[in-house]
Amino acid sequence: VQLQACGGGLVQAGGFLRLSCAAYGRTFGLYAMNWFRQAPGKEREFVAAVSWDGVSTYYADSVKGRFTISRESAKNTVYLQMNSLKPEDTAVYYCAVDYSGLLRTRGELMDYWGKGTQVTVSS
Repeated sequence: VQLQACGGGLVQAGGFLRLSCAAYGRTFGLYAMNWFRQAPGKEREFVAAVSWDGVSTYYADSVKGRFTISRESAKNTVYLQMNSLKPEDTAVYYCAVDYSGLLRTRGELMDYWGKGTQVTVSS
């Protein structure tokens, strides 16, 4: 499985971005999809997860109410709509596949990772 994330960029505080992550290769239909991020000098952290059917979602407290994760299984794609962006959201964002199908937050449990896309929020 190969994951390709895109949609990052530079945006002012209060703005929005939409990230997408397309999966190529093995069908990922029954798997959970996650977004993580890593800011300079900080550890990677969980952002959001969506179940295989797109019905269940889970968010980090830091993004709850501002970010929305969704997926389009027919296109093997997961999205992260990020609104009301803050400078502290600046990071490289990574998508990941979790074959367990569970909504888990630990990066070491993920099975595949994308290469990441940079999000920079200016104040």
